[in-house]
Amino acid sequence: MKIDFLYSTDFLAMNAPELGHTCMHLLCTAGEGSFVFNEKCYHIVKNDLVVMPNPTRAKNLAAAPGIEVEWFAADNKFLHSLLPSNNYSIGGSISLNQNPVIKVDDRQAEILLEDFHRLCDRLDDRFHRLCDRLDDRYLLFYREMMGSLCLTMMYDIFELHARRDATDTHSDRTAIIVRQLTDLLATGISRTERDVSYYAKRLNVSTKYLSATVKRVTGHSVSSFIDRATVPILKKYLNDERLSLTQIADRMNFTSLSYFSRYCTKHLGQSPSDYRRSLQPRG
Repeated sequence: MKIDFLYSTDFLAMNAPELGHTCMHLLCTAGEGSFVFNEKCYHIVKNDLVVMPNPTRAKNLAAAPGIEVEWFAADNKFLHSLLPSNNYSIGGSISLNQNPVIKVDDRQAEILLEDFHRLCDRLDDRFHRLCDRLDDRYLLFYREMMGSLCLTMMYDIFELHARRDATDTHSDRTAIIVRQLTDLLATGISRTERDVSYYAKRLNVSTKYLSATVKRVTGHSVSSFIDRATVPILKKYLNDERLSLTQIADRMNFTSLSYFSRYCTKHLGQSPSDYRRSLQPRG
């Protein structure tokens, strides 16, 4: 079963196979533990925050007696759909892939735990058991509510992450290539250009090299970055009632209305028509 949201205090469960599509946000509140990520061992203690897309990549988890953690995992695509394309969700993947541990102070840890607990309070097992019998609008409302709480958490983490990145430099060629890609995507070019080969050509590298480099440096595919940049543009157009679906498909250079509809369904979880209906006031 695919998990959209999960809260836990079990450190050794953070890399469970069913969490492969999620992003893990873990805070150590006492004791110490360790894990291996990208062939490097990380040791965490109190007030260490771990942010890790696809936590199944963490290996050799070890927990000392007395370790206490709290973590919240959420579907990666869901989280990416909440953020604007030029946010740290794109550029920040470089530093998080190289070092997923961020040190915080007591006050910052308190804020993060408040974020976790608000999300945990909304995780209702009874609600999930009834999902098949509930009207789609209520399911949509639930995801919107969770999205709002997740966004608050991500912005709190962004502040901490941005401070760390301000003191970090990535000067090797591979990191520069990834930065150039994210800078290019920040211009909004993915509105009409979504093929990996286009970006490889713009960066004067082969498609194979770009794909391998981005995957190695960030842990994500080039296509995932393109999609992250495109979804906010797509939602902006769909939110504009003056534009028909055909006009949006044309503006975004989709080859057909059916392809446009499939893209929306894949990345928004619903067809463009259903998405627009979800924006209407509920009676």
